[in-house]
Amino acid sequence: MSGRTAVTDSLWFRRFHPFDAAPARVVMFPHAGGSAGFFRDWSAALSPYADVLAVQYPGRLDRIGEPAVDVLPELAERVYAALRPWADRPLVLFGHSMGASVAFEVARRFERDGVSGPVRLCVSGSRAPSEPRDSAVHLLPDEGLLAELARLGGTDARLLADPELRALILPSLRGDYTAIETYLAGRGETVAVPVTALTGDADPRVTVEQARDWAGHTTAAFDLHVFPGGHFYLTHERAGVLEVVTSHLRA
Repeated sequence: MSGRTAVTDSLWFRRFHPFDAAPARVVMFPHAGGSAGFFRDWSAALSPYADVLAVQYPGRLDRIGEPAVDVLPELAERVYAALRPWADRPLVLFGHSMGASVAFEVARRFERDGVSGPVRLCVSGSRAPSEPRDSAVHLLPDEGLLAELARLGGTDARLLADPELRALILPSLRGDYTAIETYLAGRGETVAVPVTALTGDADPRVTVEQARDWAGHTTAAFDLHVFPGGHFYLTHERAGVLEVVTSHLRA
């Protein structure tokens, strides 16, 4: 892995602060409509402990020319294939919102193929994968889709106010919402690694009980951390969330 940089890496990952000698890797999976850049500052904070890979889904920024993958298991399969060469040391997977389900499915594929890698799954702002989604945002007209994005927060208002930028993000945004809202795991589908769930106490999309239901999707240990805030609680509670992640890295 020596000599790799964020420029020369796979299109699937951004390494903002490479740490080739790190004892572990943290893989960060963004939310619907999100990009790897959401985790740039997180990468800086985690870089003393781990090499950080931020996932870049197709259909945004430097991958704007690629169609978004609107079937979540297919998206997970493609991330998994790209991630396998990076599994030469323990992996901690961290996913927020849609990213939590993608990370869960990636972990399941490592286990399916008997490939070592993930040692912990951290799921943020997400109901358990077997909990049906009670929304159909992906079927809304463009303005409704953008209104939902603004309601949840986490997106720069200047981006939503610019017609040209809105036109660029809408295809990937609709693809992401299609992927997560049409995805449902079976109640018996589990991973064999510990799961840490994190959520905001006022999240309009996820109740604390729905986050706690992630316990049924691991055959290993489970812990839950509740923070003040809504769906993007992690933007203002970043220090607390990072402490949870780094505590597992130090352990």
